[in-house]
Amino acid sequence: MQTINIHQAKTHLSRLVEQAVHGESFVIARAGKPLVKVIAVETSVNTNRRLGFLAGQIAVPEDFDRMGGEEIEQLFGATP
Repeated sequence: MQTINIHQAKTHLSRLVEQAVHGESFVIARAGKPLVKVIAVETSVNTNRRLGFLAGQIAVPEDFDRMGGEEIEQLFGATP
């Protein structure tokens, strides 16, 4: 496991974090004394989309895409 001086860690933080994400953990030290160990956080990313999870719970009117059309035309000055 790699040990990094705190000053080097500040300078190269982005690169070090990227290494940790890819499984290369490291230790940050001050004056040669280990302070912290940096490791990647294990997250469970759910990539399954929940299509249709509200099926049957919401009713959309047949004229939904035309609702309020007359009022909108009046607001924009169109003649009905």
